[in-house]
Amino acid sequence: MMSTTRIASVLTLSMAFLSCRSASASMPLRAPAPDSLKDGIALYEKGKYAEAEATLKEAKGTEADAYKAAALVKMKKYEEAEEPAKAAASAEPSNEIAVTALGESLVNLKKYDEAIDMLSTSIKAEPDMAYAYFWRAQAYQGKKKADRMIEDFDTFLKLAPKAPEASAVRQTLSALK
Repeated sequence: MMSTTRIASVLTLSMAFLSCRSASASMPLRAPAPDSLKDGIALYEKGKYAEAEATLKEAKGTEADAYKAAALVKMKKYEEAEEPAKAAASAEPSNEIAVTALGESLVNLKKYDEAIDMLSTSIKAEPDMAYAYFWRAQAYQGKKKADRMIEDFDTFLKLAPKAPEASAVRQTLSALK
């Protein structure tokens, strides 16, 4: 037989256990952690560049760096875009988002030689990447190398004849001829 003290101890433990269980059952469940990469890309695609960049700061990896750089470029923050663009394009030279952000940031920072080198690496990895040619042409234009610029703009137009920039590129080319 159990002593009254022992029974009281068991009852106290049982009550404590039950109160903990009922307290945890009534506690709200924690919402799942947000998917920073997916959410950041969605914001970028909606044109919410500042929000996308802030969300992507929490995300890691090549795709996160690519979209972070692209968002910064859209906000004309070229110096801030340079590092994540370089990281993403170096890790994955065929990532079009990264390469486009890299080209635009380096050209706007007037780092033409670096742009030409890095974009050439991407073109070797992915010869059909239209915007790599577009931004490399811009870098050649900055270096006053018209023949190389024309060649890259021609390739850009072959690969992306309906791109938003195509009309301006055609005008530039016709003015040179």
